[in-house]
Amino acid sequence: MILQSVRRPGRTMALVVTSLLVSAPSLFAQDAAAPSKNALQKYVIDGGPTMFFIGAAVVALIALAVFNFINLTKPKFCPDDLKAELLDHMANCRVRSAIELAASHPSYLGRMMAYSLPNIDATRPEDLGRDQVEDAMADFSINENRRSMTWVNYISLVAQAAPMLGLLGTVIGMVQAFGILAESGQADPSQLAGSISVALLTTMWGLITAIPALLAYFFFKNRLNNLVADCHHAAEDMLNASIQTVNQDAYLAKIPEGIAV
Repeated sequence: MILQSVRRPGRTMALVVTSLLVSAPSLFAQDAAAPSKNALQKYVIDGGPTMFFIGAAVVALIALAVFNFINLTKPKFCPDDLKAELLDHMANCRVRSAIELAASHPSYLGRMMAYSLPNIDATRPEDLGRDQVEDAMADFSINENRRSMTWVNYISLVAQAAPMLGLLGTVIGMVQAFGILAESGQADPSQLAGSISVALLTTMWGLITAIPALLAYFFFKNRLNNLVADCHHAAEDMLNASIQTVNQDAYLAKIPEGIAV
């Protein structure tokens, strides 16, 4: 019987499934007579040792989600009060005051402006050295975004690792099931139920962990990109305000008589 099971795995699997279906009523009767298990033991502990690793992935996902919720907020990236004050300084060409204000603020916008505004070139009134300022903003964003994106990428790691852990538990459960089958020489559902339960529980929890992790990854990634884009738009508005103030006479000279307000 053992040799036949080894040589014909397809037939053996069919025998296992058929036996489970045939003896399902008797198994339910045994479960009803046996002491009932609580939800923790039935859905978690019975999953075997692999559940410890999946549980660690769940804890990591929750911790990373809370951290990113706290870290990726508008006050920490582009606060309205700082943006309004910097825009006022730049509109009145008080670049030095704008740099001092930005350097004193710990937000993303403050640090970016403190890094890029010193590149303003007063000897180029037509654009105030816009290309140098924009290059400095790009350099700052590359370095800063890498740091913030690291914590978002860890969520992606959880999303990829959780199904693999579930698959590992599935393989372990099936190996145990076929080991029992090889030892007993027959497909006894009462002996195989525990191993099959391990396989199904770990698969279930792997997917339960991976699906929210995947959604959270794209949510926080888009949130970070939107916050950074808001900071860059605010910086562009400030730079444009200074350029327009410096070249105000030239702009007014282009407006025909009777149209200017």
